[in-house]
Amino acid sequence: MSSQNPPGVFVKELPHGVHVITGASTSVAAFLGYTKSPANDGPDATSAPFSDAERAVPQKIGSWQEFAARYSTAGIAKELADATDLSTIHTLQRCLPLAEAVHGFFANGGGTCYVVGFTSPQSAVAPEDLKGNAEARTGLAGLETVPEVSMVAVPGLWDMTADASSEKEVPAPDHAAGLSMMAEVVRHCTERRNRLAILDPPPGQTPAQVAAFADTLASPDSDDAAFTTLYYPWITVPGVDAVERTVPPCGHVAGVWARTDAERGVFKAPANQNLRGALKIETVLTDDQHGELNSKGVNCLRVFPDRGLLVWGARTRSTTRDWRYLNVRRLVSYLSDSIRQSSTWAVFEPNDERLRATLRHSVASFLTDQWRQGALVGRTPDEAFYVICDDTNNTPETMEDGKVICDIGVAPVRPAEFVHFTITQIAGQSGSTT
Repeated sequence: MSSQNPPGVFVKELPHGVHVITGASTSVAAFLGYTKSPANDGPDATSAPFSDAERAVPQKIGSWQEFAARYSTAGIAKELADATDLSTIHTLQRCLPLAEAVHGFFANGGGTCYVVGFTSPQSAVAPEDLKGNAEARTGLAGLETVPEVSMVAVPGLWDMTADASSEKEVPAPDHAAGLSMMAEVVRHCTERRNRLAILDPPPGQTPAQVAAFADTLASPDSDDAAFTTLYYPWITVPGVDAVERTVPPCGHVAGVWARTDAERGVFKAPANQNLRGALKIETVLTDDQHGELNSKGVNCLRVFPDRGLLVWGARTRSTTRDWRYLNVRRLVSYLSDSIRQSSTWAVFEPNDERLRATLRHSVASFLTDQWRQGALVGRTPDEAFYVICDDTNNTPETMEDGKVICDIGVAPVRPAEFVHFTITQIAGQSGSTT
């Protein structure tokens, strides 16, 4: 058949057959908390507040302005300013920790987050409700459909442990209920294995009380502890309604994680970083107090002369050598998630040496790029990682089961948490004269 093309130069693109592994998301946060429906709708469909049904499922938010419009922040602030009934005031105030956390996330460098709301701020939330329902996409179960989430926080968790009060004094949080809800958050992260929980101790705790509280969490040598982080103390912020308040730091910390990922990479410990949007911390720590908390896996916020308020800790709650450091746990989750997501092409392919060679090449190329960026330790790629996908681990038995096995080992960079200097004073030599 004759060509129908006119004379000229034509380009035909052909697939090269190389499967490239792309990095998975590491900087998307998920926040769960109280939210209240507005009295009036917004001016247009794109900025109109979400309905109660929409608020109960994960909603993607790309900026603070979008959150403020969709979750009626200005309306809540106005209602709170006009309210005189104590029950109404306390109910409205319970919606603000979520707003402060989202604002802190974007102020510190966050780019995208998901919000899951609980639309009855006057009532306590049971651990089962926080766990949610997968079919209805509520609570933590709703986040199972959002694979890009890499950090989970519940900024109003301690408010959720009790009903709103009509008394002048806000009821004390129920520590047992709070621990149960924290356990649900950690269980969700551990099962998903691509996200970490950012937890906050109860409000108004002294350093000694926080140290004791840390001991009540999951055992430090358990798998759950590797997916758990705890930050202290709470911070004072200007307030999204221009009223200063003390809030948990989880939203601001999530923003610092995202900022560090963007500036340096997920392998860099998200510490020694300024906490933007915070006026002061609830408790100023001494070095001795910080040392005790650090040994228990509590990441502290510190104030240093001429440097301001800094995140000064990068540990998980784990005491095991492999998962003690936050950036190591996040790096391994990132590598695992990236390889898994980018290797789905191999499903249903002929299970032969060509498939195994392609997998080896794809994974080795990806890990070599990570080594060049400084994520892995070693003078050469061979010292930084290994990839085994051949006849040694793919036996006839595994092939009959329809499996292809790729064993991967990496040597992640660990932070220089303690830097020691030895200072020697050299006595001056007496000069000689002639």
